[in-house]
Amino acid sequence: MASGPKILAFAGSAWKDSFNKKLVKFAAQGARGVGAQVTELDFADLPLPLFDQDVEAEEGLPAGVIRLKELMREHDGFLIASPEYNSSISPMLKNAIDWASRSSGPDDTPMSAFKGKAAALMSASPGGLGGMRGLVTVRFILINIGVLVWPGQVAVRSAHDAFADDGSLKDAARHEAVERHGSELTGLLAKLKGESN
Repeated sequence: MASGPKILAFAGSAWKDSFNKKLVKFAAQGARGVGAQVTELDFADLPLPLFDQDVEAEEGLPAGVIRLKELMREHDGFLIASPEYNSSISPMLKNAIDWASRSSGPDDTPMSAFKGKAAALMSASPGGLGGMRGLVTVRFILINIGVLVWPGQVAVRSAHDAFADDGSLKDAARHEAVERHGSELTGLLAKLKGESN
């Protein structure tokens, strides 16, 4: 592949020791292994205020939101690791999606950051289901705003025991599954790019 798909990889958490930050890095490795160009985004480096239409009306989109939209538009797809908060999406990820869905001006459509994109989802949680309940909400939201979501997903349960001290997954088979998840999204994006050329 001369020029592989461009993928933006991120976790819906700013916590420095986030299980999901660790998880999405392995998926990014898998994507790179089959030719994808991957940009890893940490929301701790791109703070976004709580979505507020009054702020938007009075001041326009915050600088962090504008940068997020630029990054999303520059990439073909997304690798998203979402923590599960009370059986649903994390507030940080929902806030980022809400801000990114807004228009930055007369030449920008509201959903430009999501139009024509594809995504693969994953989660890690201390619970027994690995965050699967939260992924249902994430998938529902993304599909409804026009993102093609890969049907498979990865959920790592008992995340507090799943990672070694160096951040790697103790279960080699699970590690391979996460990397394969990244490579599968890359394959899908490559096909979509080929069909659009």
